[in-house]
Parts: sequence; C-alpha cells; structure tokens
Amino acid sequence: MRYLVTARVKPGLDGALAQAIDTGTLGAGSVAGDEYLRNMTAARRHDDGRVQWVETCFCPTPLGEEREYWEEYFDLQKIQDAHARSRCRDLTGADPWACMNCDCTGRLEARLATRGRSFLDGLPSKA
Repeated sequence: MRYLVTARVKPGLDGALAQAIDTGTLGAGSVAGDEYLRNMTAARRHDDGRVQWVETCFCPTPLGEEREYWEEYFDLQKIQDAHARSRCRDLTGADPWACMNCDCTGRLEARLATRGRSFLDGLPSKA
C-alpha cells in the first residue's frame, strides 16, 4: 500500500537528518533499505514547515516497520492512504508486492512535486 505521509522535522534535528541522508545511514537496519533515501529525495517541504512524501509500505499497520526510523527525526502528523485500498493489487492479494513497480500514485506524486520545495534543498549544507 502507498501512503501520503505528512510530518515535521523535530526541532534541532535538521543537521542530524541531513548527515544521516548524506552518509546513507537513514533507516540503517530496516528491511525497507534504500526506501528512506528515495522518500527524502522526493519529499517536499511546505512554507509552514510540513514535509510530505509518498511511502510504500507492506506492513499490516501503516509504517509499522518504518515508524521508529522516521520518528527519530520527524514528528509524524498524518499518514493517509495515497489511493483507494480497493484498487491496491498487493493489499487485495491479486498481485503480491505489486507496490514495488506500480504507478498507482503517479498523479499524486506528480502533483506533490509541484508544491512547496525540495526537502533536501532546505536541509543544512554538507559543508
């Protein structure tokens, strides 16, 4: 299933999050692997400080495995279905692991890409 995640970086953790992204350690130890870095590359920061991204998750509870990794840096504010559950081929069992290569959220991701600014551009410099 895919989820639209809305979160805020915890106060004072922008630098630590930038370092975890730069070093590739964000989500280290998670079965989700590089998904964390892909999410941050696509994430958008809004003027009010909210950060949004679309996340693929196969847990029975949304972000069940990923939550502890995100909560190290973010206050998760909202996790909502990114599309109708009835059309999710993975969730219905019609095509297990379908979310890996599905474009079911393509329109949402394209719309999200036009809002706010790149999340990575707003993080502290690597210098």
